[in-house]
Order: sequence, then C-alpha cells, then structure tokens
Amino acid sequence: MEKTISKRTAAKTKYVPYATERTQENSGGSTAIFIIGAVLATIFAASTAYSGMKAGLTVAAGIPGSIIGSGLVGVFAKKKGLFGKNLLQGMSSGGESIASGMIYVLPAIIIIGGRVNFFAGIAVGALAVLFAVGMASLVENYLLVEEDGKLMYPESTAISEALDASEAGGDALKHMGIGFGIGGVITLLTTQVFGWVNSVMTFVGSASYRWKISTEVNPMLAGIGFVVGLDVSLTMFAGSILANFGITPLIAYFTQMAGGHAHVWNDANMLMSQMNIDTVAGSYTKYIGAGMMLCGGIIGAIKLIPVIGTSIKKTLNARNNSGEEKNSLGIMALLVATIAIFIVSAFLTGNMVITILAGIMSLVLALLFVIVSARLAGTIGCSNAPVSGMTIASLVVMTLVFALMGWTSNTHNEILLLFGVFIVTAISVGGAYMQTQKVNYLVGGRRSEMMKYFLLAALIGVVVVVGTTVILSPQLAVKSADPPFGLPQANLIATLTTGILSGNLPWIMIIVGIIMALVCWMLNLPIMTVALGFYLPISTTSIILVGALLKLFIQKTTQNKELRETRLSAGVSLSSGLIAGGSIIGLIGIILHVTGVLQNRVPAGFAGSNAMAVVLLIIMAAAIIVPLMAIKHPAAKKQAE
Repeated sequence: MEKTISKRTAAKTKYVPYATERTQENSGGSTAIFIIGAVLATIFAASTAYSGMKAGLTVAAGIPGSIIGSGLVGVFAKKKGLFGKNLLQGMSSGGESIASGMIYVLPAIIIIGGRVNFFAGIAVGALAVLFAVGMASLVENYLLVEEDGKLMYPESTAISEALDASEAGGDALKHMGIGFGIGGVITLLTTQVFGWVNSVMTFVGSASYRWKISTEVNPMLAGIGFVVGLDVSLTMFAGSILANFGITPLIAYFTQMAGGHAHVWNDANMLMSQMNIDTVAGSYTKYIGAGMMLCGGIIGAIKLIPVIGTSIKKTLNARNNSGEEKNSLGIMALLVATIAIFIVSAFLTGNMVITILAGIMSLVLALLFVIVSARLAGTIGCSNAPVSGMTIASLVVMTLVFALMGWTSNTHNEILLLFGVFIVTAISVGGAYMQTQKVNYLVGGRRSEMMKYFLLAALIGVVVVVGTTVILSPQLAVKSADPPFGLPQANLIATLTTGILSGNLPWIMIIVGIIMALVCWMLNLPIMTVALGFYLPISTTSIILVGALLKLFIQKTTQNKELRETRLSAGVSLSSGLIAGGSIIGLIGIILHVTGVLQNRVPAGFAGSNAMAVVLLIIMAAAIIVPLMAIKHPAAKKQAE
C-alpha cells in the first residue's frame, strides 16, 4: 500500500533543500502523469490566454488542476497517488502562469502596429521561464521553510487541502464540499456565469467630495481572506481606503476646476473636468500605486540581497550525499537564461548598445520582481497578484531609459515590449512556481521532481500562448467601439510606453507613489501590502476583509481552545472549497462568455440592485458560519457517537 505524507506530517519534519523526502516506491505511471499534465497545461494556457485577452480576467489553475487531476490520476495513474495529483496541479499552474503574464504585454506589440514573430516570442518566453524558475529556486528554502507560518500561502493551502481531502476523505472533504457548493452556486447565479443576480454593491459620493466604495460578493476572494487572516487583509484594505477616500477624491476635486482646454493625459478627446470617479482612479491613482510597487519592490529586493547570497552559497556547496541533491537544474536554468538573453536580443535588435543596456535592465528588473512575486504568492496567492502593476513599474523604468537614449521610434517600442514580455512572463512564473512548490512542501513531494514537471509545463504554455496570439492577430488588431477582444491590460501597456516615448505621461503620479512608499518604509509598514490595496479595486480588498472578519468571528465566539482550533481547521477546508468552487465555475463562465455560448446578462429590478448584493452577502456569510459553528467539541462528539 502506498505511503502518503500529509501536509501536517511534512510540516513537522526537517526540510532540507532539494532533499529526497520520500522514496520512489510510487514511481510507476510517470509517463501517464506527463501526458495528462501536458494536456492540462495546454488547455489552461489556451483558455486563459483567450479569456484574458477577451475580458481581462484570469484564474489561477492550481486548484482546478488539483481537482481535475485527482480524478484523472484515479483512472490513469493510480500508482502515483497523491504525488501524481500534486504534479498535475503543478503542471496546470505552469501552463496557466504563462498566459496570466504574457497576455498583458505581447498583444501590445500588435496594438502599436507591430507584428508578433512566433519564434521570437517563444525564445523570449522560454528564457523568461528558465530565469524565473532558476531565480526563485535560490530563495525557495527561505520563503517556504524559514518563513513557514509567517507567509500563509492561501492558495497553496487551499490546493494542499484539496489534495489531502481527496486522499483522506472524512470531515475535511465534507467541509471542502460544502465550500465548493457555496462558491459554485453563488458564482453560477452572478454575472460571472448566468447573470441572474447582482453581486456588486456600489456607493458613490456627491459631486463636491467624489468617492466610491464597492464590494463584490465573491466566494473565492472571501475564502482567501479567511486563510490569510485579519492583519494582511486589514493592511490591504487600508491601502484601498487611502486610494478611494483620500487620493482619488483629492485629484477629482482639482480636476473639476480644470478649464475647457485641459485634457486627460491618455485621452485627448476627454476634458479633465468631465472625468468620472472611475476615470480619475484609472488614469491617475493607479499610477501612484504603480510607483509605490516600484519603490516597494526595490526596497524588498535590497533586503533580500543577503538571503540571495546565502542561498547561492548553500546551493553551490550542497553535496550529493545523505539524501541531498544539488539544485543543479535551477542553477543551470538561471545561467542559460542570463547568457542567452543577450544572444537572442542581439539577433532581434541588431544593435549592441540596445542589447547590452536593455538586456541588463530586463535581467535586473525581472530578478527584482520575481522575488517580489514569489513573496506575494505567500501573502495573497497568485489569482490576485498585481502582475500588471509590477510590469507597469518595470516598463516605466525601461521606457524612460529608451527615451533618454533617443530610441523613440515605433520599432524601438516593439523591441522594448519584447523585453517587457520577458519581464512580465518571469514575474508571473515566479509567483506560480513558488506557490506550486509550497504545495509540494506541504504534501511532502520532491522539489527537484516538481521543478522538472513545472518547467516542462511552462515551456508548453509558452508555445501555446504565443501561437494563440499569432493566430488571433487579425482580431487583436481591430480598433472599433466594440472590438472582438478588449485587451484592457495590453492597451494600458501600449498607452504607457507610447506615452513615455512621446513625453506624454503623468510622472508626478509615479513620483508621488515612490514618496508614499518611502513614508510607509519609515513607519515600518509593509509597503507591498499597502500598495497592493492601493492598486487593486476596493471591491476586491473589501470582500477579502469580509472573509478575514468571518474568521475573527469564529475565533472570538468560540471560547474553548481545542474547539476553536477544530473550527478554524474546518474553516480552512471550507475556504479551500470556496476558492475551488469560485475559481472553477468562474473559469467555466468566462470561457462560456467569450466563446459566445452564454451572453452577458445584466440583472434588472431588485435582482440588479445594491440590496440584492447585500442579501447575497448575508447569505454567503451565513452559509460559511453556520456549518463551522455547528461543529461540536471533539470530546462531546465522541460521547454522542
């Protein structure tokens, strides 16, 4: 009978970097796992690329991959058991992570009038994968083991709970099933799928003091809030309060005084005095958030320099004995990517000055934000990580250098965006890889094995996403009032680089963001968490806070320590189900919408009102609290039985 290691057992054992934590008694079925994983990586990469370019929405594939993989392993690769399911969730994440990064920048080349070269795109994307995985592997032990308990990895916890539940059954599986049902039903009812009820409550301030607050009744985000807890959720929400009730109303107040000749920086057809609150936030406030993340990323990376040095030293000195194994694949991937980026860029640019300068900058920025992204995976997970925000910060720096060097033509812009593809792909892969390896750590898998499978899946994802973009190029180039693909992030990136190269960008917003980040640093506040709340919609951060408050309610109303721990543990399982149900049904809904199977439907009357969203929120909160509060003390339960 196969021996499995639960996350609770693995967490208690000494974890040696790249050690062989388990024997290969379940080595059979590797070919089946690879084939199934390759198919899942292809499906998640293609669907995420299509839906992301259409609607600007992506869903992390770890949870859907773990659940789908559990069923497929049971049919095709029983010998691999829990570890086979674990590898499949890793490969699903690997394929999806490419799309969740690359689609933000690659279509921007088409928007500015350029052409995506299939082979150039694959080369840049593949190097980004190698660099991200190699770089992340150097800080892997620190972020996964030394920071265990400090970094919560909410989505990793949810995935490992899903894997554990598939093996153990019992109460954990029951509560996960309850959460899956709650998340799935609510998501089905809302505009994410059928659009029968409104799930977003919105309140807007008066004309003199213009503010906006909204909350999306999203079970997936509520589940994340329950897992990460109050400290992180409240800090994030504080950033949103500052943005929505401080900075944005202040900017809006002064824009009302603008004359009839002052236009929005990125829209010459709109007067500043005509901007609504959403336009002010999107055109100005978000760039303050980008500046905060830029500064926070630099400070965070400086703090991690000793860790990186120690990681490299320990890795290079690792001996291939006593069950240990060198991180040879990670080091090799990093070296190959670092050298090859200059060779590839020399072929693409034909200019050695651009090759050297842009190559060095892209490597430094990618290194910086891969580490940041890897750490954010431990804070809020990958589904809501501000990949586009970190990409904006990176491209602001690179585009400024291009402008100072006089490289301002459209051809130079295309070259710049290719380097941007390298950076954004590395950022996305870095977070997904660390999240995947945290799951691997929790279930007791081999890190080197997961690295190999993840790398293969990500490289498959590169081919799929670049191919999808090339095939859809004619539709992506359409410019009309109702284009076939919205491309919100890619349009923003194209506007950003074009604006900087032409000298038309609100630099004051970026500088203000940097100053605010420095103030946070002086006050010893977590810069990236505050910046994340500042950048994300308050509808997202507020529902995450609701999930954390539900956890606080369980803690405060349960006096018995043992019962409290039992309920909180069940809450994590239930939250895992919320995240799983919301993400899977949401992903299906997006695909059905963008493929035209379902039409976008806006609920009317009471069903479309704020009151409906409030009712839905109360129902969701009750559905989460009631089954948890119904759990009896283990001793009382045993006596009753």
